[in-house]
Amino acid sequence: MKILTKWLRAYLPGLTADDGQLAEDLTLRGIAVEGVYDLGAGNGSLFEMDITTNRVDAMNHYGVAREAAAIYGLPLPELDFALPKARPGGKPFSVKIEAEEACGRFTARVLRDVTIADSRDWFAGAEVSTYFGLLEQKPISNAVDATNFCWLAMGQPTHVFDLDKIEGGIIVRRAKKGERLRTLDGLERVLDPEDLVVADHVKALGLAGVMGGWDTMITPETANVLVEAAWFDPVAVRRTARRHGLHTDASHRFERGADFNAAPVASALVSRILLASGGWVEGELVDVRVPAIEERTAHRPPVELALSEVRRILGATVDEEGITASTVEVVLKALGCTLAEKADLAKGEAAWRVTLPSWRLDLEREIDLIEEVARVYGYNRFQNTLPAFGEGVRALPWAEKESEIRRTLLAAGFHEAIASTFCSAAEAALTAPQPGLSVPLGNPLSEEAGVLRPSLAPGMLAMIAGNLHRDVSDVRLFELGTVFSGSTEKVDERPALAFGAVGSLPEQSALHPSRAVDFHDVKGVVEQVLARFQVQAVYFDRFPSEAGITPEWLHPYRAARVAVDGATVGWFGQLHPREAAARKLKEPVLVGELYLDRLYKLPLRRPAAREISRFQPVRRDFSLILDESTGWEKIDAAVAGLRIPELVEWRARELFRDAKLGAGEYSLLLGATFQAPDRTLREEELQSFQAQVVEAVGKVGARLRS
Repeated sequence: MKILTKWLRAYLPGLTADDGQLAEDLTLRGIAVEGVYDLGAGNGSLFEMDITTNRVDAMNHYGVAREAAAIYGLPLPELDFALPKARPGGKPFSVKIEAEEACGRFTARVLRDVTIADSRDWFAGAEVSTYFGLLEQKPISNAVDATNFCWLAMGQPTHVFDLDKIEGGIIVRRAKKGERLRTLDGLERVLDPEDLVVADHVKALGLAGVMGGWDTMITPETANVLVEAAWFDPVAVRRTARRHGLHTDASHRFERGADFNAAPVASALVSRILLASGGWVEGELVDVRVPAIEERTAHRPPVELALSEVRRILGATVDEEGITASTVEVVLKALGCTLAEKADLAKGEAAWRVTLPSWRLDLEREIDLIEEVARVYGYNRFQNTLPAFGEGVRALPWAEKESEIRRTLLAAGFHEAIASTFCSAAEAALTAPQPGLSVPLGNPLSEEAGVLRPSLAPGMLAMIAGNLHRDVSDVRLFELGTVFSGSTEKVDERPALAFGAVGSLPEQSALHPSRAVDFHDVKGVVEQVLARFQVQAVYFDRFPSEAGITPEWLHPYRAARVAVDGATVGWFGQLHPREAAARKLKEPVLVGELYLDRLYKLPLRRPAAREISRFQPVRRDFSLILDESTGWEKIDAAVAGLRIPELVEWRARELFRDAKLGAGEYSLLLGATFQAPDRTLREEELQSFQAQVVEAVGKVGARLRS
């Protein structure tokens, strides 16, 4: 935003620092000045400032002046705009707040016989048009200029209505379904029942905190004006603004949390500018407040602050005296806090109960106040010391298992990547393992990053798409990260693994040329990861698309579930064509996700060395006939279940299909190797082992081929 030093000095006539020094000192205190532009003799400088979203109190000239006053120890006059004595009117103007959860305060002041004209000289010997000219803000009329001047001066959005076009009184409510409103930009908008509107007894007059309406706008013929200054809930304003594709100066500030106590002062400021051209005030200010919202904004409970804790957290300073009780009091009082002394009996040092200012909603805890002391005191005035640390580094309980997975994937040719912790609500709904448990952010930076990710899949797909769109054709990535579920009151965090592959595998030899990565390659990588854990049974299965079990982001016929010891630990397969098209991906993309919180419950498989037997191994082959529905996993599990110590190896050696076999059957040659570590196996032992193998595979539907 743009700040005029000429305007700042009108608030702080005792400010002696030049504009360059002021810019540097503000920047060192976190009120960043990105650029300083000389405006010529007598006009000072223009500051281009980057104010963080939590410091809405500094998004105006008075707020920046407050910071400068705190830095240089200067008195800052309170904003007080005296108005002519109000003439008695009839019945007070009617104001009713129906949507009490979204509007905490609404003030209304009636001005009669005003003249809509150019703005006049009224403030500290400077014309509104002078400041507007330096800010390249086009003057329009005293009514419009008054509201613009107000938010530039003190950060409080306001609005003025043509009083004669209001029917009845003001009602702050939710819009009615299908209700229409023509806003000041000339567009007619169909309102949503969730929209917050300022209305009269007949119609909607404006989108609350966003933009006023066309029907009650100020015109040269306007004679009577209603001045509005209110406090609207940030979430309600943000949702209304996003729904209608609007971002105004008013919504920008309301979305970040306005000052609950600023409305009466802002109303007086706007009224004073208008009355400079004529007119009079009718009746007293109508001020309707919602106690519950006032309690959690303007009347928050005091925060206890101890000098000993300030010193412990901040450490030693370059000044020998260090942080004193006087330093803390001067800084916090300059920022608007009220301090009541409280003895710190435990340490015999000063302590306070600090009442927080209504314009600093970002201050909530003792550590926030300590940070303010350090910020205004100056970070450059602390000694360069390393923080004390009395304990050893403690790794997470699953650190070793995570490292083992990372080594496995790196050895498989994958590269580790890190994606954003946030995703859009649509991506969360698509990829969440369980619907309805996504956690929305209270103050998202954008709609694309409005939810804590319930899955690593959105980030993985974004990274793969980013590579492919930049002509990186062969991509193999994995991410070890945290996913979130639950609600805004209680958020559960779980470790997860996502992986993706697309393109060609590198050429290994003349016998193994380069080829496109496929489903079985990814399945092999999953098996390698699972092989690092002590699991009893691993199997992969799939479900009919109509069952609705397969995740929606995977191809319904080219995806598989990963099950370990009967529990689902993940999914993998080809990306759904619909999602590939949405991301403009032309090649088949293989992606998957493993739920590591379930896998980490299993111990790692420890390599065990044993002495090589000096006795002859014996191999036996079993020619089996199987139904097509019987896969190798069942045969493998059946043989493993025998737990014969002398059975050291078994594998599928040949697969045979022929018309001579029964319909829907195939032949499998199972090879088994028997060996004892301390003796040569006798024939009767081998016969017993063979019988056990035949019996075991027979239980899963296999029979010996005659």
